[in-house]
Amino acid sequence: MALDERTLFTEQSIMRPGTYQCPRCRRTNEYSIRWVRRTKKDRLPAGADDADRAKFAKLRDYLLRLDDEVTCKTCGKKFEIPSQHSLMFVDQLAGLPNEEDLAQEISAAAEPPKPAHDAQTKLPPRFTRKSSGWK
Repeated sequence: MALDERTLFTEQSIMRPGTYQCPRCRRTNEYSIRWVRRTKKDRLPAGADDADRAKFAKLRDYLLRLDDEVTCKTCGKKFEIPSQHSLMFVDQLAGLPNEEDLAQEISAAAEPPKPAHDAQTKLPPRFTRKSSGWK
């Protein structure tokens, strides 16, 4: 018996923020994107055979993106959301850093390094000699 996906998962509609750049005006904004969260049920439905049990053991919770396009908040044109993130597993989301930590890490990395000392080191004489030119 082939089981339908709806018998194995419970569905819940959620809204998640996403930051995307408009390809026309090049402005980056945050948009609300519709997702469906499919959570694995706690037990297998009645009438399942051994193959269905093996498949059920491998299932994971995931998010499926419903929106494919958003309207730019600046220029008003519709643009397509990049499709590499249309399906995301929930257990992979748990390991990702949150937005605040990521912003702090980026700002710390963007600061220019402080020099070790103010005195500029002298170059060796082979670099400061006047060149004799090509012969």
